[in-house]
Amino acid sequence: MSDLYDRHRNVLPDWLALYYEDPLELTHGEGRYVWDADGNRYLDFFGGILTTMTAHALPEVTKAVSEQAGRILHSSTLYLNRPMVELAERIAQLSGIPNARVFFTTSGTEANDAALLLATTYRRSNTILAMRNSYHGRSFSAVGITGNRGWSPTSLSPLQTLYVHGGVRTRGPFAELSDPEFISACVADLRDLLGHTRAPAALIAEPIQGVGGFTSPPDGLYAAFRQVLQEQDILWIADEVQTGWGRTGEHFWGWQAHGRSGPPDMLTFAKGIGNGASIGGVVARAEIMNCLDANSISTFGGTQITMAAGLANLNYLLEHDLQGNARRVGGLLIERLRTVAAQLPGVREVRGRGLMIGVELVRPGTDEADPRAASAVLEAAREGGLLIGKGGGHNTSALRVAPPLSLTVAEAEEGAAILERALRSTF
Repeated sequence: MSDLYDRHRNVLPDWLALYYEDPLELTHGEGRYVWDADGNRYLDFFGGILTTMTAHALPEVTKAVSEQAGRILHSSTLYLNRPMVELAERIAQLSGIPNARVFFTTSGTEANDAALLLATTYRRSNTILAMRNSYHGRSFSAVGITGNRGWSPTSLSPLQTLYVHGGVRTRGPFAELSDPEFISACVADLRDLLGHTRAPAALIAEPIQGVGGFTSPPDGLYAAFRQVLQEQDILWIADEVQTGWGRTGEHFWGWQAHGRSGPPDMLTFAKGIGNGASIGGVVARAEIMNCLDANSISTFGGTQITMAAGLANLNYLLEHDLQGNARRVGGLLIERLRTVAAQLPGVREVRGRGLMIGVELVRPGTDEADPRAASAVLEAAREGGLLIGKGGGHNTSALRVAPPLSLTVAEAEEGAAILERALRSTF
């Protein structure tokens, strides 16, 4: 164990999760690769938990940050801020939400926290609908709506949370149904739930559940939910912290796979927009965003240097059609991994879309989760020069694959080959 690891354990919380038996210190990166303190190079298929969206050390972003740092780093929202206004205008237009307003935060957790404040204030209700197997952050309110026991350290909450079926397609009581039957059953469950409670403020849902193992419902589920919610004026919050900015390939936002009933009332974003800079935020219809009747500011949300990074990163993403690249290269990677999975009894499913791919592992010959194998594959992949993530919820364990959206076909093949060797060495 390194001296840095010993120092980490002596000064930081025991519950601060670290990957690997011998934790890794990353010192620099370029493109889709990173290097550790010993000089080892790795192909990065996790991108700082889906945060390095375009590339490591992207020249356009580093140049924008450097130039902004030479002018002014920060002033708070008490002063007019040109980069913040410019990025807000771009995001409002891209969101698909009519008459949109944007509020910047420093993280996805804080973005979801702000969305919950807005929803409960606007609706005068502290009841929230959330999905089973969900994850929405580590703040007190976000933990209170997280439907994943492994990431929810307390049952105390300022909110009353009711959990709805539908976030996991291939497990649970409706798994054996066809897609239309699955949606009908989940809608019936939602209607029944609403018959037993006062009208909630909002439903918050990840279009693809991130920490839960990249699980998702059939396309159209949340559109069907929205028709029910609108009967009682219940808001729909799309948590796009992991699914936004074209990562799914097919859509710019995850909600668009469920857009038949229109856009959400609010969406939250973070991670990829900053390419590592600390940016989060909420987009909401103006009457919702403006419902607060007290003053507020954001000291670090929307600070000039992070907004400069976000603008440069978003411009690069759009100008180079990284959404299209995620669709093309991600499609090839998914098919490659499915071919491997068909030969291994410990791989239950390869799922996802674009460059957001989950590989669910089970004990061979059973349908039981195998977290030991997930850890073993993680270690073996690292030994082979590949960094991936892991996740899962109730009785599941999954590998999470989410490279930067500029991934090339050659790099996808390189990573798939390393992951295949890691899987074969484990099973």
